[in-house]
Amino acid sequence: MTDTDQNPWGRVDDDGSVYVIEASGERLVGQYPDGSKEEALAYFERKYTDLAGQVTLLEQRARRGAPAADIAKAVASLGSAVETANAVGDLAALRTRLEALSSTVSEITEKQSAEAEAEVQQAIHDRTAIVTEIETLAAHDPAKAQWKSVTASIDQLFARWQKHQQEGPRIPRAEAQELWKRFREARTTLETQRKAFFAELDQVHRDARTRKQALVERAEALAPKGVDGIGAYRELLAEWKNTGRAGRKYDDALWDRFKAAGDVLYSARNEVVAREEGEFGENLTLKLALLDEAEPLLKETDRQKARDALTSIQRRWDEIGKVPREHVRVVEDRLRKVEAAVRKLDEEHWNRSNPEKKARSEGLAAQLTGAIEKLQREIDDATSAGDSKKAKKLQEALDARKVWLDALG
Repeated sequence: MTDTDQNPWGRVDDDGSVYVIEASGERLVGQYPDGSKEEALAYFERKYTDLAGQVTLLEQRARRGAPAADIAKAVASLGSAVETANAVGDLAALRTRLEALSSTVSEITEKQSAEAEAEVQQAIHDRTAIVTEIETLAAHDPAKAQWKSVTASIDQLFARWQKHQQEGPRIPRAEAQELWKRFREARTTLETQRKAFFAELDQVHRDARTRKQALVERAEALAPKGVDGIGAYRELLAEWKNTGRAGRKYDDALWDRFKAAGDVLYSARNEVVAREEGEFGENLTLKLALLDEAEPLLKETDRQKARDALTSIQRRWDEIGKVPREHVRVVEDRLRKVEAAVRKLDEEHWNRSNPEKKARSEGLAAQLTGAIEKLQREIDDATSAGDSKKAKKLQEALDARKVWLDALG
């Protein structure tokens, strides 16, 4: 400032004393003896600028939503500083701005109180939701629970609870304690159920382990029987499948022993099969040759010739002996087919040559013929009368008797 006499807020005496001019009069704010009046006034104006800057910063903090208590404290502190400020400037304007901030503090306090209450209510809601989730878990049937998943859920819920408690707003002590009591009781219930489940599961595994150990020992005891022990081993295998789990730690080891016992038996069978393949392979070749000789008899019509040929084939068949096990059914079925054909020739011959049966057949044929003629007349009458249901029933009886008559022929 070039002319101190024209400054509305302060002046400087010749001895360097500096005064601030206020509505109530002048007030000495300091001395600046080692400089010009302009320098002295500028020095104390800078002090005012610093003080005004603090007021401006406080106004900005208030607009940004700083805690009302902090604003009120700062307003009181700056108010005292302005009243006794050793500065040159419009101190009255600073007082007016601070008074405005004081009025704003009550508004900020009310707003922030409402926001804080809303945050507390939301916190109560969020923490109650966590409690509800764990109580829902505790209410489920423990026998149907997937405890690995349930345990993970318990841990996650507890971690959420701790984070909410540490990072969220404080909630009233009574409500906080009540919610924690519910959470703790639900978690305790789940832990009790989980321990009971695994204790029971351990007992089930122990029982299954005992039974499987016994099955292993019985299976291993079959080894001396070789092939003859396979049937008993299969029965043990059926029991094994119905025994249940013995626990991962034991199941694999017990199964390895049980399977090894079976491998011994099946290995013995493989040896028998291999031996039979060698011993009975030539027998199979001979029997296949006999079948080639026998199967033309399927078309033979001379009963005696077929009977003599089959008798010779059967004698040689028995003399040959066993064939490999997997071929037994095939060759036996082929021979049975030939034997059935020859037997049929014998039966047809006997039916034709048996006087008593012939007489009975002729008498039965006559009866069937009479019955067929009678049924045919009844069918015609029923048809003429429009009784289709009766005609159908009579037709079924007629068809049956025709089949019987054809069989006698």
